[in-house]
Amino acid sequence: MRARHYLAGGVSFLAALSAVGVDRLGADPLTSTAVNTYGTQGIIDMPSAEVAPDAQLSVTYAKTKNAARTTITFQATERLSLSFRYAGIEDYADDYDTYTDRSFDLRYQIAGEGTYRPAIAIGLQDFMGTGVYSGEYLAATKTLGDKLTVTGGLGWGRLASHGAVFSMGTRETDFVETGGVPNVKQWFTGDVAPFAGLRYQYNDKLALVAEYSSDAYVVETQRGLVDVNTPLNFGAEYKVGRNWTLAGYALYGAEVGARLSYSVNPKHPRIPGGTQAAPMPVAQRPAPAADPLGWSGRWIEDGTDAPGIRKALKTALAKESIILESASLSATRAEVRIRNQGFGAPAEALGRTARIMSRAYPPSVETFVITEVSNGAPLQSTIINRSALERLENRPAGEMLAATQFADPKLAEQLPVANVEGLYPDLQWSLSPYITASVFDPDSPVRADAGIAGRVNYRLGQGLYLGGSVTGRITGNLSEAKPDPNDNPDIPNVRSDSSFYNQDRFHLEDLTLAWYTHPAKNVFSRVTIGQLERMYGGVSTEVLWKRPESRLAFGVEVNYAKQRDYSDPFAFRDYDIVTGHASAYYDLGNGYHGEIDAGRYLAGDWGTTISLDREFNNGWRIGGYATFTDISFDDFGEGSFDKGFRITIPTQFVANAPSPDRTNLLIKSLTRDGGARLSVQGRLYETVRQAQQPEIEDRWGRFWR
Repeated sequence: MRARHYLAGGVSFLAALSAVGVDRLGADPLTSTAVNTYGTQGIIDMPSAEVAPDAQLSVTYAKTKNAARTTITFQATERLSLSFRYAGIEDYADDYDTYTDRSFDLRYQIAGEGTYRPAIAIGLQDFMGTGVYSGEYLAATKTLGDKLTVTGGLGWGRLASHGAVFSMGTRETDFVETGGVPNVKQWFTGDVAPFAGLRYQYNDKLALVAEYSSDAYVVETQRGLVDVNTPLNFGAEYKVGRNWTLAGYALYGAEVGARLSYSVNPKHPRIPGGTQAAPMPVAQRPAPAADPLGWSGRWIEDGTDAPGIRKALKTALAKESIILESASLSATRAEVRIRNQGFGAPAEALGRTARIMSRAYPPSVETFVITEVSNGAPLQSTIINRSALERLENRPAGEMLAATQFADPKLAEQLPVANVEGLYPDLQWSLSPYITASVFDPDSPVRADAGIAGRVNYRLGQGLYLGGSVTGRITGNLSEAKPDPNDNPDIPNVRSDSSFYNQDRFHLEDLTLAWYTHPAKNVFSRVTIGQLERMYGGVSTEVLWKRPESRLAFGVEVNYAKQRDYSDPFAFRDYDIVTGHASAYYDLGNGYHGEIDAGRYLAGDWGTTISLDREFNNGWRIGGYATFTDISFDDFGEGSFDKGFRITIPTQFVANAPSPDRTNLLIKSLTRDGGARLSVQGRLYETVRQAQQPEIEDRWGRFWR
């Protein structure tokens, strides 16, 4: 591992997470405090067998005299939790002022707590790194009464460096210098030592903790960094507000430490709904005797003003931030195409559109076909019988779902498309503040730029868009980051010199002409040409196959990319390449989504990216990915292979107002050249699936909102 300075940005990261609005989400008031200094469920240093509430996301910053740890933990299922940690230890090794380490943890609760049985969990700590915190454990936790929790367990590796009672063979001590590779040969080998702990929940805010630690801090004591006078540690935790927990500890009989944790749960919004106005009620049709002309359908022959109906419909939908793209009409059928600009849940936009249609059309119109359009391409048609809409307005949403049909627009739309006049050409622009942050920098705790971002979208016609964005930095220090090129002459610097693109105060982020179509049943396409992203220009083409009702989709993307100049927005460097991937996507159910991409990456390497994400009905999404290519771990460098952790936060949770927009956070330990892909806006799968049947059904409860 090459020299890196200490990351002291844990508190900054917690503050940034809070700033994007996640304080709006709730967390269990007691369980969320049971986090140790490693950022996982535990006592002080030792783990426990407890689990956080399903889907809870916690960020922890723990500090002692010579070390600090920043940890992100996600309760991926009711029993499985995953953690990513970044730590710095001063004077831990001769070649470093501060030795920094990235590590991953995996924990699974084998059994939950019963009347007489304790909860039992098995865990791997730092299971794929350079081994600084490497250890395994088996823990049992039992609650006694309303306030006392007792934990006991057995530790291996670092968690067996004090008080070992027996051994399970010789533990492997060879580590991969670049890290990032599972240390399988080490797991549950070597000495085994017991640990124990107590937690006394004094009240809803305050908890007192004590433990017998099996970690002797061997390297730290040998280097004179820590004095371990006793294996006993003591502490107190206090819950500050709804999401924050502050803890202080007396450690090893010689030192003090502190911990700050922030916990949220995307499954449970603290403030349900938003500030939007209530929708219009469904208009009940009059009896046939009261409107015989309207029920007969002769009105369409008698010169009823269909363009007038279309204009009124357009105006009413615009008030809901829904753009009417086309409206076709017969005596019994109305077909509309809409662009949802107001709601994160497509079902909510569908429900409001259907209500407005019930008020706009004569009574003989029985069938409503609502097709959602994105980037000019029709994605999904929802077919609603008007009589069902009238009958079920005050019934549970599930009954309305059972009476609704979904189909590909190529099959559902039977009438000639009548486009709304005046939609094209259309110029839209925006100005907004931006913050771009970089963590895990070699020389600085957190680097960030802040400024103004401007974006222009010019809709030239159906599916044809010209768009671009410019950023202007007002303040920040990303330009001070040192370039980090790889040392292998056979691997081009396709991402590792990204810091060169931060030197100018103004930057053309992208400028593209994009064309989206739905050329055949279940087939969608995209062609994008121009400055595709900050570092590359070229041409990107994509085709996606996906049936509306299917959880499976396939896609192919082929790109020609040429590296852009560092400063001149329209100049290029010498490097160019053809890249592309074949992709398979699958909705695993219960909010889990898997993706496999296989193909050629920016550095010319061939390989596969595996992704798994969990999405919640309120729009939150948490997941990660790993990429393996024919670049060897040694040639890839520190980290061994590309991997990352990502969080998607719906804008409506920041603004507390309906919006389809989202904020994406990508957390990765290092930027390397292996496994690098283009960052092209408007890729098809996420756009298409969000408007299709499985996603609509998952959030159908918002149809009547």
